[in-house]
Amino acid sequence: MKHKWVKGLAVLTIAGLVAAGCSSKTNEPSSNGNTPAKGEPTKLVISTWGFSADFFNKEVYAPFEKEHNVKIVVEDGNNADRLNKVKIGGSSVDLIYLSDYYAQQGIEAGLFEKIDRSRIPNLNEIYDVAKAPLGEDYGPAYTIGQLGIAYNAKEVGKELTSWNDLWSPELAGKITMPNITSTSGPMILDAASLAAGNTTFNEDQAMAKLKELNPSVVKYYSKTSEFVNMYSQGEIVAGPIMEMYVKDLKDAVPDTKFLAPKEGGYAIMNTVNIVKGSKNKELAEDFINWHLSKEVQEKSAKAKIDSPVNTTLELTAEEAEGITYGAETINKLHKLDMKFVNENLKNWIDRFSREVSK
Repeated sequence: MKHKWVKGLAVLTIAGLVAAGCSSKTNEPSSNGNTPAKGEPTKLVISTWGFSADFFNKEVYAPFEKEHNVKIVVEDGNNADRLNKVKIGGSSVDLIYLSDYYAQQGIEAGLFEKIDRSRIPNLNEIYDVAKAPLGEDYGPAYTIGQLGIAYNAKEVGKELTSWNDLWSPELAGKITMPNITSTSGPMILDAASLAAGNTTFNEDQAMAKLKELNPSVVKYYSKTSEFVNMYSQGEIVAGPIMEMYVKDLKDAVPDTKFLAPKEGGYAIMNTVNIVKGSKNKELAEDFINWHLSKEVQEKSAKAKIDSPVNTTLELTAEEAEGITYGAETINKLHKLDMKFVNENLKNWIDRFSREVSK
């Protein structure tokens, strides 16, 4: 699909010659298997969402802390609050994890350092679309989720294959859609443009198509929990949702199926960037490299925490269930131009309120 606003989708080891009689200051284990004495650990402040904290503490943070003599401090919260805290200078964050939509806002506000890609060799092992989703100067996506359609196959009574199926009579009065203000709202606007028969984004036809669908919408959801609750209670039978949440739906409704539409799902990319003014830029780059490593990416994928972007790991069908995995799937995803989204979102929200959901 060609869209005006859719883009086709070593760790440094410091060695020193130590004069005879001087104590070692490296972080490498000594010959007897013990780690030599080190100075006070460097504090690395990471701003992130806070989900799956036990996993990240054990599998991601702890090994890096041990290897680099670091103490990781986490500041958690949602995208908007954490980005705003950095904007007003209310934190000492070194690294910040944000969805690509919010990361683009950070770039436009001049909040991030330009990364040195030569210090992050694991960038060579991730999908091309994840390497520089917001430009070569800024951080990669460490995971890519997919927005598709979940539905109750028993209640719907037929197999869904396309974004156009949201307009099917079988779903009339029984669906939910993302609110235009949510992360996936602009993606649904683009999907509506596709459903209207366009190969390039057409705002007017997208709005008209969503207005046509409005009578079928029980509620425009802003939180995934709202989708899950309506679905489990039988108020809805289908709707667009991220693939990673389908497990929750299946727990409630075993007949749940997830559809990656034939036109392609939408890439939801979570990025990591270094905050401007960080005193630990190289250490932060080391951490980005670690998070992109096969070891971390594989553990995250098998634990169903994040969909992997590292292309060197191999998962079984069972391990890949419920996550977005594989080059065939990733390369088919639509990637929105977040700069274009930010420039137009205010107008879209206004039009959506006046023309679609009134």
